[in-house]
Amino acid sequence: MKNTFKLLAIGDVCGPLAVEYLKRNLWAIRKEYNADMVIVNGENSAEPNGIDKTSAGGIFDSGADVITTGNHVYRKSSAFSYLDDEPNILRPLNYPDENPGRGETIVKINGYKILVLNVLGQAYMDTYSSPFEAIERALKRNEGMYDFCVLDIHAEATGEKKAIAYEFSDRISAAFGTHTHVQTNDPQILNGKCGYITDLGMVGAKDSILGVKKEAVIYKLKTKLLSKFDFAEGKIECDMALFEIDLDTFNTISVTNIITGDN
Repeated sequence: MKNTFKLLAIGDVCGPLAVEYLKRNLWAIRKEYNADMVIVNGENSAEPNGIDKTSAGGIFDSGADVITTGNHVYRKSSAFSYLDDEPNILRPLNYPDENPGRGETIVKINGYKILVLNVLGQAYMDTYSSPFEAIERALKRNEGMYDFCVLDIHAEATGEKKAIAYEFSDRISAAFGTHTHVQTNDPQILNGKCGYITDLGMVGAKDSILGVKKEAVIYKLKTKLLSKFDFAEGKIECDMALFEIDLDTFNTISVTNIITGDN
């Protein structure tokens, strides 16, 4: 039997009710899948949007090892100092260096050092510096300091996510997309090494549109007028993927997409 490391990656957490779901269930989910490490995207975890110390603390207490984010990370200025102080919450690596927070961290689990990176895509989103260049610099900067690397690609365009993952598939063990809140059914292994899924999905209300109240989204699409996007309530859907990494080669040998939640 191969000696493996199991990484559980969980999609965008949509609001306080989703955080409460993780607080009730994530430790049991970790045990069910024998997960050695859990990464959660928390950029929508606070009310009415963004992330703050309370929502991040709830996710960490639930059993997350690292929290990644995305384009909503700076919605709450009250979180800026927390982003600076907490090494295992990441903002996109390709934001300006002087921005609060960091886009990379190395965590030690079971004796292995895992480099976690978080980047923002450019297509159909606010344009920042190239995610390709940011990843390249981070890999060189941390060379020799880690055993394997994991990447959260927070992006809108599916093709861009896959292009980034392919570009670094010989140097990154697992890459997953976030941001669209819809899980894609394409778990695969790129170039025989890098586990990949285009989007993990979300932790949010099942009876919703992307975790938001349906009426608000429909109203905006029909009228083009401003609409307050409140998080929906009700039973929670929890979307994630499990990556199994061979610890002899640091190649991913299996990727499984998972959808669970309230019955």
